[in-house]
This record gives sequence, structure tokens and C-alpha cells, in this order.
Amino acid sequence: MTDALELPENMVTVKTAERHWNGVQVALNEFTCTGRVLFHMAQHEASSRFGVLLDEVGDHCETRLSANAPCARDYRPRHMYFAPAEMALWGYSADTRYVKCAAISFDMDVINERLGLSHALGLADVPRIRFVDDPLWTLTRLLTEAIDDPDPSSQLYGDSLVAAMASRLFERPKETKTSAPGLSPMQLKDAMSFLDAQLPERVDLATLAELAGLSQSHYNRAFKVSTGMAPYQWQLHARIERAKDLLMNSCRPLDSIAQATGFADAVHFGRVFRKLTGATPAAWRMDRLT
Repeated sequence: MTDALELPENMVTVKTAERHWNGVQVALNEFTCTGRVLFHMAQHEASSRFGVLLDEVGDHCETRLSANAPCARDYRPRHMYFAPAEMALWGYSADTRYVKCAAISFDMDVINERLGLSHALGLADVPRIRFVDDPLWTLTRLLTEAIDDPDPSSQLYGDSLVAAMASRLFERPKETKTSAPGLSPMQLKDAMSFLDAQLPERVDLATLAELAGLSQSHYNRAFKVSTGMAPYQWQLHARIERAKDLLMNSCRPLDSIAQATGFADAVHFGRVFRKLTGATPAAWRMDRLT
């Protein structure tokens, strides 16, 4: 984020929301401007950085390697960049009004350790400017939308998105692709027991992967093969199943059940419950108790 006291010429406001997941810092930046903007993108320059353009109003934005040299690549919608650590970048637009973008900084040592990415296949030292990757764009948008989500399952959700992004960003495709194996029966049993014991508390992907002795990338794929769901989905469904038990076997009010199953309030609980079951908690309870 640019210092609010020293904004570049024609940049009026900067709004930033941030969150950490899985060893990376995710920032959603929104800029309002009134004309030509040129600024040094110094935020987290000591780390490897991945940036994604999510929305823009006005002339097209570009990422530059030099303040005075235009980007050599033609404009493409939904473009993004990757810059290794210590690589200087500038942002430029001839006449912009609004820009929304994601800036994600990586500690590559932590990423390699946690996700088990292959150094031999890595692209972590290769700068890429104004490239396009639709799956990466979608993963980034989903991640930024979860920044302010207080729900406990958003931790596993964000961890899983970061693992998928890092794998796509830093690993070259294998020449031969085989079906990924699932978790062993013991690994699956340990995962289910641990998640159940922790409900409704927040759990991170690193803890689950360490329990199984796997990298996070491998674990995320194997868990889905074994259960048909990503870890965050399984955790959310388990919370809903616990809520159903409380609805059926207790007289607790919805606020109390929401709190017991990790939801912010009865409104949040009702919205998620209806999305997964097709009925509100009150209607679901009444239908089964009458």
C-alpha cells in the first residue's frame, strides 16, 4: 500500500484489506485517481510478489520494469505479474479513475517447505509481466473475497486456495499425469478425528498435512480424492451436521446453536445452513419435530 501521506500525483485514496494464509500475505488494494498515475510498487519488495488486476475504470493499467519504459507486452484483460524478490516494479496508467488489484507476497523458503514444491521444476526466479491465467485469476478473486470472512472454515478455505495458486504459479506441468492417490485409511481416520475434535475452532491446512506427514499440496489433493470434498468443505459440512443434531435434540435457541457451531451469529448460521440444506434452521427443525 502506498503511504496515505505521500500519495503519487493524481492518486486520491488508497484502501487496503490484508490477511495472512499459509505463509503468504494477501492484500486487496483499491485506488481512486483523477488522471495520470506513475508510482514505484515498493510494497513487500523484499519478497517475491504476485499481482492480479481485478477491476479498472479509465485507461488501461500496466506494470513496468522501468519508470520511463512502457510495458513491452500488449494489454490483455485480467492480466497479472510475478516478480522475484528485490525486483523493482512501477505501476502506470495514462488516465485512470479506479483500480482494484490483489498483491500477494511470498516467502519462498516457507512456501517450498510447507507445500513441497519442487525446486527443479520451480519458476520462482522467472519474472513474468502482463501474463494471463484464468484459473489463477479466479483463485485470486476467491481468496480476496475471503479476506474479511470471520468464519472458522475460511482458514482452511484460504489455505487450500493458496496451495492451489502456488502450485500453479511455481510448478511446471508434468509431462505425464496420473490420478492422485487418496489418503490411507489411517490418515483419513486421523483427519476425521482431529477435525471433529477441533469443531468448531479454526484449523489450518499445515496442521492437517503435518498430521499425515504430507506436503499441503499433496494433502489437499489426497483429501479430496478420499472424501470428494476439500478440507474446508468437509469441516463446514461437519459443523452443519452438528447443528442439525442440536436442532433435533435440544431446545437451544438459534443464537446458541450458531455460537456452538462457530458461526458469527444466527443470521450467518441461517444463511449457510439454508445454502447447504435448502431450508432455514427454524424450518428444518419444525419439519422434523412436527
